[in-house]
Amino acid sequence: MNNNITMTLNVDNLILSALREDISSEDVSTNAVMRGAQKGEAQLICKQDGVLAGLFVFRRVFELLDADIEVKFLYEDGDTVKNGEIIGTVVGDIRAILSGERTALNYLQRMSGIATYTNSIARLLEGSKVKLLDTRKTTPNNRIFEKYAVKTGGGYNHRYNLSDGVLLKDNHIGAAGGVKEAVEMAKEYAPFVRKIEIECETVEMVRDAVEAGADIIMLDNMSVEEMQKAIAFVDGRAEIECSGNVTKENIERYISLGVDYISSGALTHSAPIMDISLKNLHALS
Repeated sequence: MNNNITMTLNVDNLILSALREDISSEDVSTNAVMRGAQKGEAQLICKQDGVLAGLFVFRRVFELLDADIEVKFLYEDGDTVKNGEIIGTVVGDIRAILSGERTALNYLQRMSGIATYTNSIARLLEGSKVKLLDTRKTTPNNRIFEKYAVKTGGGYNHRYNLSDGVLLKDNHIGAAGGVKEAVEMAKEYAPFVRKIEIECETVEMVRDAVEAGADIIMLDNMSVEEMQKAIAFVDGRAEIECSGNVTKENIERYISLGVDYISSGALTHSAPIMDISLKNLHALS
């Protein structure tokens, strides 16, 4: 995602929107103390252990404010950093550094927090065949950043949006009139290259999904005992994903079940931010 084409097409407009949210007319505080251009330097400092994600977004915030600004990093996305370590420096017009600081940190703290939380769960799955997936439970207009952070932390992306794949949930099933009907209608409508995934809440629904030829079956909010019965019935005839209030605290009970995927909305909607600061701003001669 950090190539120039992707950044220009998908990221720049979102960052500019965030900057406009923070600077509707002018940065009054900065303009009050900085009446003209003055070159300065600030340090990006980690204030807790974690996994970095979003360094290129942090840099891009300042570049969009001042094309001459220089942001240099000592680490890369995906690296683990420790409390107190210097991550990098920002050198350029102090006005741009001050005006962009909060927006740049908001992205970096949020993305690094997601990467750190994802990584802590992904480590629990090491040695198993299970892949950890995110969901569409993301902050509006920040999905591209949050899903990137999940991958950086060692997770995998489920479908990016509604155009990206077929996932028939409870209300789709209700609208179609049943599990078999929903799967059959999806197979008829969707391109043949698309897999059909369907959400099942009972073993009976799983039986219907298998008989209708679903490619992936999501076991949603089932007890461990129900999932064991469902998995035994599927018997390799479809891939299996389990979902429903999966967190770091309870994920271990799902690992030995033999599912292919575990999805967790908590990766994006409940990850705490990582504490990172831009400090020690001073003028350069």
